[in-house]
Amino acid sequence: MVNIPEVKLGIVAVSRDCFVIELSERRRAAIKAAFKGDLYECPVTVENELDMLKAVEDVKAAGCNALVVFLGNFGPETPETLIAQKFDGPCMFVAAAEGDGDLINGRGDAYCGMLNCSYNLGMRHIQAYIPEYPVGTADDIAKMIADFVPIARAVIGVKNLKIITFGPRPQDFFACNAPIKGLYEIGVEIEENSELDLLVSFKEHANDPRIPEVCAEMEKEMGEGRYFKDLNERMAQFELTLLDWAEAHKGARKYVAFADKCWPAFPSQFGFEPCYVNSRLASRGIPVSCEVDIYGALSEYIGACVSYDAVTLLDINNSVPQYIYDEDIKGKYDYKLNDTFMGFHCGNTPECKMCADRAVKYQLIQHRLLEPAGSEPDFTRGTLEGDIAASDITFYRLQCDSQGVLRAYVAEGEVLDVKTRSFGGIGVFAIPEMGRFYRHVLVQKGYPHHGAVAFGHYGKLLFEVFKFLGVKDIAYNQPKSLPYPTENPFA
Repeated sequence: MVNIPEVKLGIVAVSRDCFVIELSERRRAAIKAAFKGDLYECPVTVENELDMLKAVEDVKAAGCNALVVFLGNFGPETPETLIAQKFDGPCMFVAAAEGDGDLINGRGDAYCGMLNCSYNLGMRHIQAYIPEYPVGTADDIAKMIADFVPIARAVIGVKNLKIITFGPRPQDFFACNAPIKGLYEIGVEIEENSELDLLVSFKEHANDPRIPEVCAEMEKEMGEGRYFKDLNERMAQFELTLLDWAEAHKGARKYVAFADKCWPAFPSQFGFEPCYVNSRLASRGIPVSCEVDIYGALSEYIGACVSYDAVTLLDINNSVPQYIYDEDIKGKYDYKLNDTFMGFHCGNTPECKMCADRAVKYQLIQHRLLEPAGSEPDFTRGTLEGDIAASDITFYRLQCDSQGVLRAYVAEGEVLDVKTRSFGGIGVFAIPEMGRFYRHVLVQKGYPHHGAVAFGHYGKLLFEVFKFLGVKDIAYNQPKSLPYPTENPFA
């Protein structure tokens, strides 16, 4: 993954001056010993504002870009919250549980101190990560820190991300278009370009000396008989065009994602469909969303940071036919028919997440639309098609609604080991209570048809990332025992 931040984590202990400072320092050292990873232990224990400034300078000098603020005892509420204000990166606040000493000289009261800390953070409008239960032993806190690392990775990535777009959304696909105001609110930069800009740059990459090497990579990745040899050179040229554009245009930002217009003009003018190239970049941590879906690209990028793995963007596309449910799902999996659906896109899912029968093919719908009836596919080739492999998944999206308000959803489920009998990059998905979630979240709240997919159960971490980014409305697939506000109790 070449486009994902590396988290350099530090820990700063704080101490209320009427408590024994050694208590915080001893407990901080125990966390350092318990954590199975790289954790810089700041030698400055913060009791006052001057200590706070010294500690922040120390962790910055050590290269830390994320911080654990540890209340080893009650803690000084003003200096400890100012750490998060002065430090340029995500901060987590945790507190020590009692039990490692007597309850007279060895009691820290951090359970109490966390309340004042959170109150002070709120008064100062400082965004920080506080775990579900932020008080624990060294081993407990080490586990909290392990959860914090992917959350911090996503927040750092978002704050340093530029989304590069090419072209307006295709006609009748406005559903994924949303105000860019929400991007600026969470620190994302955007650069919008014309398809013509991309075409000019693509032509300038003709005969690029790196093309043969990329073609060889493609052939090795797909395997003999699973690609069009005459198409590889054009697709390699396009891949290099996007990579060079990202490098030349990221500017002050460290990371990039793309949102490209891929039809109807693209295939005839570039000579292929871009899906396979998009899949290759996504597998390296550079999402390229279809149909200029800006918030789809952002969602994919967040998922790549959290999972540190390839992600994809799919249409919440079609229901599963009754006969497939009866033949392959009923009695084998604990899902109702309306818990299932098919997730589909033309061919942008990374090949590492697909079944062994995957291959570069042609876009059936575009072939019908753009090429002569009965003709062999030509420029509509370039999709990566096949069934998506069975896996745990998290289906999610961060979206800005028409009023400019950020909101999100997260739902965990799985791709079933069931043949789709269809075309494109496609899989049979199952999410508990999907039917109700579909109606009372996706339909009710006006979400578009695109959803991001992370391959694994990352709901807990994504939920925390969205909270950290200030998203107030985070929906999920509620169990039947917890009705949605719009759900008819008499239905």
